[in-house]
Parts: sequence; structure tokens; C-alpha cells
Amino acid sequence: MKAIVINEYGGPEVLKYTDYPDPTPGEGEVLIRVAAAGINPVDLMQRSGATKAYFPVEFPGVIGWDLSGTVLRLGSGVKDFVVGDQVFAWAFHTYAERCVVKAAILAKIPDGVDTVDAAALPLVTITGSQLISIASGIKAGQTILVSGAIGSVARAAVCTAKDKGATVIAGVRKEQLEEANTLAVDRVVALDDETALKSLPPVDVVANTVRGKTAEQLLSKLKQNGTFASVTGVPDNSRDYPSVRCVAFVSKQDPKTLLDMANAVKERKLKIPIAKKLPLKEAREGHRIVGEGVAGKVLLVA
Repeated sequence: MKAIVINEYGGPEVLKYTDYPDPTPGEGEVLIRVAAAGINPVDLMQRSGATKAYFPVEFPGVIGWDLSGTVLRLGSGVKDFVVGDQVFAWAFHTYAERCVVKAAILAKIPDGVDTVDAAALPLVTITGSQLISIASGIKAGQTILVSGAIGSVARAAVCTAKDKGATVIAGVRKEQLEEANTLAVDRVVALDDETALKSLPPVDVVANTVRGKTAEQLLSKLKQNGTFASVTGVPDNSRDYPSVRCVAFVSKQDPKTLLDMANAVKERKLKIPIAKKLPLKEAREGHRIVGEGVAGKVLLVA
């Protein structure tokens, strides 16, 4: 098969479109013919070596965390899927024409969701949804501010928070206000507008997807005993807010959450924008685009 292979850490130039051995499914595994793989910021970090201390690449290696595609073959013991099923998952080694995935983390793509487009969903929607359902502790009637609200992770967080009956405030930059007003939220605030941020009443929960000064400022917007749940770690100034519960959240693979999020997309309650679709062989260009901060997901179509 063809795959994007790396033999060393570095920039986009280390991504090589070349032949690679076909994987074989073992017990409890499924062989997928990949329709598309989504590019996530973590892919760039893994390629560069930024994550090698805790998630190293075994060279020659294939990276990638999102996929959608078709079941080609079943390993022993797999009962919930059949050859020909359209599936998607937060998996690993997905920049390839074929990929082996554990059946336990695989989900069937709902009717009405495009197979290629489904590759945009796994990592970001699972992370955003779990940030709310697991980390935030939000309850119906409470108010939550979701920072970086037009980003893919935050969009899933907004959707889940609304489903839980929360009042949702979308926190964005000033130049993003128009786009943020298309979200199904109760209020929009520009986090880089000091006057607007200062006038914002304290909230019960901050679901944070940003870093730096903005994250630090948001700690001051929480009520006594409020929760700061973050996918970017805990801000350095958190010790100055002893009454705030800070949660540095790391998401986990969960096909049920993924299916729920895909159904939200189907029902038009959630939209994960797709910025560009590129052939698999153009992975270097995809990494360059994502590295420049493109708005929306970039997909590699196998």
C-alpha cells in the first residue's frame, strides 16, 4: 500500500509518500480501507518530535489520529462489524491507504454523514464533548464560557454544553465575532476586548481551549468554587485562584461519544468546518496549511 512515512523528526519535508507494508488485523481488530485521514495539531507535534518523550514514533513510522473508511477484513473475535461497513475512529497510523483499528474503538458512520467528511470528526469532537461531559461538571441552568469557540474542539464543547441545558457563552477574538454569531450560543464575547471581558459577569465553568494570557485572564471570570476545565493545561497563575477547581483534561477514545457527535452533525446541531481536502500524497502541503493556522479541518483523501 501507499502511506505517508517518516524516518526522522523534522518539518513537513520528512513526510514521504511511499510504499509501506500492508497491515494485518489480529484478534479483535479490523482492517480498514482508508477513505480519508484528518490532520490535527498533534500530528505536527508528533512529526516534529515535540511529543517524543511520551508518544515517540518508531521509525519508519506512519502518523495520524483520525480516519474514516470501509471495512475490508475482520480479525478473529470481531462480531459487531461486517465487510463493507462504513466506519470511522480516533485511531493511530492513519496516513495510509489501509489501517488496522481495534474494533472496540470503531464506530459505524451514520446514514447521511459523508464517509470522507467523517474523518474530520473523531479526535476533535470526542475531546470537545468529553471536556464538558467529564471534566467540566456543568449542570443544567449553569453558565459556561467556552474559549476559542469557533475552533473544532470548542464547537463540540458548545454542542454538548447546550445539550446539557447550560447557558453558553462563546469566547472568541474580535475578528471572529461575526462567525461566532452563527453558533447556537446564548452570548458571544470578544476575549481580546478588555472592556467586553471586564463587563462579563462571573460564570460557573470555563471550558478552555486556548493558551497564554487569555487562559490566565479567564480564571478571574469564575464564580467562587467554579471550574476551569482545560485541554491546554492549567495556567501558571492558577495558584492565585485557590477557590477555583482547575482540571487539566486529556480525552480518551470513545466510539459512543463519536457516534453521538456524528448524529449531532447529521441533525445540524454541530458543524465542523472542513477547510481543504487534499490527496494523501500531499500530506506535506496539509501540514503546512495546518501549521499556518487554517480555520477548519484539513483532510487527506486516500
